[in-house]
Amino acid sequence: MKLSIHLALRYLRSSDRASFSSFAGKLAIIGLGVGIAALILTAAIYKGFEDTISNKIAGFDGHIRIQDFLGRPIPNNSAGLDSILFDFALEHPDAQIKSFVQGPAMMRKGLNAEGIILEGLNGEELPSALNKIIIGGNGELSEKTIIIGKRLADAYQLIVGDPFVVFDLGSMAEITGMQRLTQFTIGGIFHSGLVEYDNSMVYTRIENAQYLLNMNEEISGNIIYLDNTDYQSAALDIKSRLGYPYYTLTWKEKHHTLFKWLAVQKLPILLIFGMIALVAIVNIISALTMIVLEKVRSIGSLQAIGLSRRSIISLFLVKGTIIGLVGSIFGLILALFFGWVQMKYHILSIAEDIYFMDHVPVSFDFSQILVIIFFGTTCSLLASLWPTNIASRVKPADALRYE
Repeated sequence: MKLSIHLALRYLRSSDRASFSSFAGKLAIIGLGVGIAALILTAAIYKGFEDTISNKIAGFDGHIRIQDFLGRPIPNNSAGLDSILFDFALEHPDAQIKSFVQGPAMMRKGLNAEGIILEGLNGEELPSALNKIIIGGNGELSEKTIIIGKRLADAYQLIVGDPFVVFDLGSMAEITGMQRLTQFTIGGIFHSGLVEYDNSMVYTRIENAQYLLNMNEEISGNIIYLDNTDYQSAALDIKSRLGYPYYTLTWKEKHHTLFKWLAVQKLPILLIFGMIALVAIVNIISALTMIVLEKVRSIGSLQAIGLSRRSIISLFLVKGTIIGLVGSIFGLILALFFGWVQMKYHILSIAEDIYFMDHVPVSFDFSQILVIIFFGTTCSLLASLWPTNIASRVKPADALRYE
């Protein structure tokens, strides 16, 4: 085996620079590297899109929501539900649980009015996931302050500290004719890139929302935010403890259509870019075949001095494996370099209105990288079988007939 490796490396470092097989070997390595880089970057960009969208949606909706099965308000201090949530929080220290009140409302600034989704949260500030996207003011849920999206703020030329009025739509239809309204001050402005949320979501303290939506001493449900715990197993855990009329809804279940669409796109994209790698595999077959044809006399000489057929087979299998490893590592370096450039400088920009982000995201999954490198090396090894078969059938007498 050591002799096979030595000879394989010698053939790769052939001093015959004019040799077409030498050039074809280098071209095969470069082609495989480009194919591997394309696959790694494609997988990283797909994962970047999925992670970015997931984190943004989970920041707004929470990982798990607990609500009434029929959409009815829940008593603010429901002993049974509070006990379940208390036990869950003890078992999951990373969980952040917030009661929420949500409903449609209207905001008015001067003569202009806009429909909004008003969400009241308990506590003194927004959850950490939402705090990260505050671009103006802060995420504190102080009395008579409200936090709105950047698109909504831009549409009405609002900045932090500006006052405006929010009123409940339901009270407009009441017989008394008394409209519930409150004047708020903008305490913070967030920007997520999710148009639906930036245009309509408005956050305030839960007491303000309860008054405006006429839900005193009642809540719409509870939101659970998780840092490290697997949200799916956590949802199953808490679902097993809840009974009728409560149910759980994860952020992925709420937006299942979007993530189903993303999943459908993954395979065709990887297959298309995988074709580049397959072209490189054909180049490897061609390069190794060229080497065999050019080295017929060398192969014959080696056999004449006692090198076995098995050693000849090992020689070209090792050569194919080396091409696969070198090409895969070259592709990995290319992918990491271009990925790093994109992550740092955001060279490739995209329309935020369509893709929920303003640049192409990149997120490397090293388990995927290992699979792709293994795929490239294995395919290179398999590609060397045909040329190896040709080399193993060379007869010393025929190879050295005219020597």
